[in-house]
This record gives sequence, C-alpha cells and structure tokens, in this order.
Amino acid sequence: MAVDFGHYAFAFGVLGNIVSFIVFLSPIPTFYNIYKKKSTEGYQSIPYVVALFSSMLWIYYALLKSNMPLLITINSFGMFIETIYVGFYLFYAPKKARVHTIKMLMLSVVGGFGAIVLVTEFLFKGVVRGQIVGWVCLIFSLCVFVAPLGIVRQVIKTKSVEYMPLLLSVFLTLSAVMWFFYGLLLKDINIAAPNVLGFIFGILQIILYAIYSKKEKSIIKEQKLPEIQKSEVIVKDENMNANKKLPELTQEQIIDIVKLAGLLVVTDKANVATCPNDTNYGVKAANKIENMPKLQTVAT
Repeated sequence: MAVDFGHYAFAFGVLGNIVSFIVFLSPIPTFYNIYKKKSTEGYQSIPYVVALFSSMLWIYYALLKSNMPLLITINSFGMFIETIYVGFYLFYAPKKARVHTIKMLMLSVVGGFGAIVLVTEFLFKGVVRGQIVGWVCLIFSLCVFVAPLGIVRQVIKTKSVEYMPLLLSVFLTLSAVMWFFYGLLLKDINIAAPNVLGFIFGILQIILYAIYSKKEKSIIKEQKLPEIQKSEVIVKDENMNANKKLPELTQEQIIDIVKLAGLLVVTDKANVATCPNDTNYGVKAANKIENMPKLQTVAT
C-alpha cells in the first residue's frame, strides 16, 4: 500500500506557516524596546534585511515550482512585515547605522535580487531555471541561519543576553524543524537542507541564553547585596605618637569592655564615699580614668 506523503507535507507546511508567522512577529518586543529608548543602539539591522531578501527569493522560487502555495503565503507576509521592521529601524537608527542599512538594502534587495531575476530569466529556461534559483535559495538560506552568529558573538563578548531575544531563538528552531520535514516529504533538498543548520544554530542560541542569563542574574544579585563593614578597635594612647591596632573584637567582647569600664567608675565612686576626708581622691580617680587608653571603633 503506497503512502501518500503529500498530505503529511501539507500538514507540516501548515504548521510551518503558523510557526513562521510567530517567528516574523517575535521581533516586536525588540522594536518596542527601540521605541521606548528612541534609539537602535545595541541592535543590528542585518537579520531583518537578510530576512526580507530571503522572503523575496523564496517567493520567486515557489512561483517557478508552481506547486508550493504554502511557501508563497508565508513569505508574502514575511516580506510585508520585514519591510515594516526595516523602515522602523531606519527611523530610529543613528546616522551611521542608517547609512549602513541603506547600503545593505541597495546591495541585496535591489542589486542582488534584481540580478538573480534577470540572469535566470534570460539565461536559463524551464526546469533548469527552477534548479538554479533553488540553489541560490539554499545558499542564501544557509547565510540566513548564520546571520545570528553576530548576535551570538556579542552575547559571548558582553556576557549579556539583552540583545538576543529568547522567543525568537525558540521559534526559529521550531520553524526549522517544520520546514525540514516539509522539504523532506516533498523531496526538495533546497528546502530541507538549510533547515538542518537552522535547527543546530537555534539550539546553540537557546543554550547560550540559558548559560548567560543565569550569570547575569547572579551578578545583579551580588550588586544588590549590602556591603558589610568590618570594625576594628584602635587603642589611642595620648602619651604615644602612634596608634596601635588590636585584633578585631567581637560584639560580646566590646560589651564586656563597656561593662568593665562602668564597673571601674562605680568602684571609684564607692572609694570616694569611703574616704570622705581625702579631698584629692576624686581628682586622682578622674585623672586615672582619663589616662586610660581610649577605645575607638572605626570602619575599614
């Protein structure tokens, strides 16, 4: 009994559309942060320009193959939303980043895509034209999945996951799985092959996020801990020119010293009371206390 893989391919194609739709929407939190900061500092436009070019290529390839409507639907939406992202980036980007993004747009979208269409339309015909465009899509899709390596490098360098959205990494991984099976069931290597690399890089980004997000949280927690000051006791002798540091005293030892000082004062008062005829005794006792080394608690 022959198994009809067409239905399975259609099912994975629908799932791929759903997941890819979420992937295309996942940068929204990133652009919301850009809107709040009124700046694109720390963010790059490369992933969005590359995704725009990729959507245009896959639409062209699907039109040539004529039996892949699911590729056309999702990449049409992708081309629309990526155009909005790039326009939003250009609005808030500083001058240097804006010029760089415009150069990439002219080089890839206008020059690159235009050249591919012209060359394939005038130099190749029929099935060969579809094969050539398919190879171009395969190669460029590999570049699409390699593009996030710039963000991965930034995460490793800064030890921060601020500019690597976890949501995007998760759904890119799921999208790669769906489109891999879609291409495999249709026996189209141009669709299946690049998604293997997409799955690998997606898992890599998730692992890096798990590692560096924990480190970032631990650093923030350490910064919030109050600094505990240690105290030392210095004996200050007015008859000596230098201060002498004693070993650190515990709280119990300091309390004992205070009690002992109070006991000495009480004892001297009792002696004054028992020697009423000695008028100089009180002065002697006071001088005795004043000549005692003074305890000072200082913070180090």
